[in-house]
Amino acid sequence: MSARVRIIGAGMAGLGAAVDLARAGVAAELIDGAAQAGGRCRSYHDPQLGRTIDNGNHLVLSGNRAVNAYLGAIGALDRLSGPLHADFAFVDRATGARWSVRINDGRLPWWIFRDGRRVPGTRASDYLRFGGLLGGGAGQTVADRVAPRGAVWDKLIEPILLAVLNTAAADGSARLTAAVMRESLAMGGRASRPRIAEPTLAAAFVDPALTWLEGQGTHLTLGRRLRALKFADDRVVALDFGAGEEPLAPGESVILAVPPWVAQALVPGLLVPTDFRAIVNAHFAYVPPPGVAPMLGVLGGTAEWIFAFPDRLSVTISAADALVELDRAELAARIWADIAVIHKLPATLPPWQIVKEKRATFAATPEQDAKRPPARTRWRNLFLAGDWTQTGLPATIEGALRSGETAARLARGAAVG
Repeated sequence: MSARVRIIGAGMAGLGAAVDLARAGVAAELIDGAAQAGGRCRSYHDPQLGRTIDNGNHLVLSGNRAVNAYLGAIGALDRLSGPLHADFAFVDRATGARWSVRINDGRLPWWIFRDGRRVPGTRASDYLRFGGLLGGGAGQTVADRVAPRGAVWDKLIEPILLAVLNTAAADGSARLTAAVMRESLAMGGRASRPRIAEPTLAAAFVDPALTWLEGQGTHLTLGRRLRALKFADDRVVALDFGAGEEPLAPGESVILAVPPWVAQALVPGLLVPTDFRAIVNAHFAYVPPPGVAPMLGVLGGTAEWIFAFPDRLSVTISAADALVELDRAELAARIWADIAVIHKLPATLPPWQIVKEKRATFAATPEQDAKRPPARTRWRNLFLAGDWTQTGLPATIEGALRSGETAARLARGAAVG
């Protein structure tokens, strides 16, 4: 049977689109130029560590609608782990001070009135001004909405927004921040519980999807890179993978789920984000001792979030442009020094691996947000997907999956039309 939709790119956006189409009974073909599916959400066996690691520690929240729908469809809801409640542990690298923010399950935020649940040394009134983060115009930054200072900002809001936006928190888009806040903290702890893939990203988000899609008749081709699109009138009429043009049938649509710079090279006149931020991840082959927090926010260190897995310790550093050019061994030593002090471990550096993503996400500023294109293009059978499209969210797994849903919905409509 001829494919009704060609999905170019098998990252989270492409996989999300493929799952949505398969659930609707629409035939699709999934094509990616890489050797494995998953895009930036990938896992691999690292010989230096002798174990399987993820390229990064991609955190999701319990209230992420698209994540839950996607994992439910592919039978992988049990592949996420995390605390029973929205508890976030922090440590100050310089002073050794430790605290936990413990958000109650319901929407009424009574946790801010309880010692032991809020940032130490703060009062309930200190949190009220951050209600300004629940709104914001398209051109406003976070700093335009709230003053970026004080203990609540320093010890809670800033580290969380830095991780969510992958952009300096004060410079981040108020509109994107508000969207995240309204779907998490404003919904209460039930929607804000941190969740991480277990045992790996691939085991949670990629492998079950590929198995399920194969059972639905969706064909995946890897190692096939799209070189050009051919346009005629208001349609894409052919695809070129480097061996000549392949005509599209009259009813076929294309979902382009590739990075923004690739899409811009393929689609004439396409406006996309042009400023990006790096993420650095470090992985250490060291079995965490009992009692180590599964996830720990770090203030005042090189490390920002330390994750404890059964067979390794991993660190994620957001907006890491100042670190990506550092020598890898120096970077590993600096990060392990933080871990060793914080978790009271030997200073000797264990086997390590550094993963640098120089263009991990678009910069979540108002200027770059304004450059994000919608899923619909001026060609009636070409649609865009990716966390860099206009999802209304920062560049996250949730945003990528929502973009796939949107593109799939449009492609279904085009096929019917």
